[in-house]
Amino acid sequence: MGEDRQRVGRPRSEQARTAILHAVDDLLVEVGYAALTMKGIAERAGVGRQTVYRWWSTKAEVLFEAAITDAVEELTKPPQATLLDDVSTYLEAVEGFLTGSHAGTAYRALLGEAQHDPEVARLVGSAALFDGPSRAVLERGISRGELPPGTPLDAAMAVLTGPAFYLGLTGAAVPGGSVRAFAPALVAAVRELAAD
Repeated sequence: MGEDRQRVGRPRSEQARTAILHAVDDLLVEVGYAALTMKGIAERAGVGRQTVYRWWSTKAEVLFEAAITDAVEELTKPPQATLLDDVSTYLEAVEGFLTGSHAGTAYRALLGEAQHDPEVARLVGSAALFDGPSRAVLERGISRGELPPGTPLDAAMAVLTGPAFYLGLTGAAVPGGSVRAFAPALVAAVRELAAD
């Protein structure tokens, strides 16, 4: 009997958790970070405040988890035929994440808040969203023989992500109209790094 109760309770808890993560994304878009509250998140999700506080202590933590969960999916793209194609696809994913998705909106809001809230800064700094997807692009280039095995991955990941991240955060005009235009120069820069 207790086992049956436990099985019934877990899906409801996970359902509530998922509803909270969706609610925080929606509310952020509607009211902005400053007006976002734990009470509002709970009401939108259709749960009690204590349910929200069971998993998170602050609105930043809820928003961060929602952003991280969606970012992994949005930034990870299927392998392409060449390093250039992989880099182009990755750049578009970064740009799309930062400029066109709810998760990207959440991440940008947290980056802004991190500038004057040390706890939010610590939270944002605890996850390197772009590292896994950019590392995968580079490792595929190495496995295909397009990059040497000794390629300095940390520096190369920064080279790949930096321009799209900057343009996505600042809204600066993209030369050539698309961040894809940077791909050949970034591939060349990574190869140069690998050659040093």
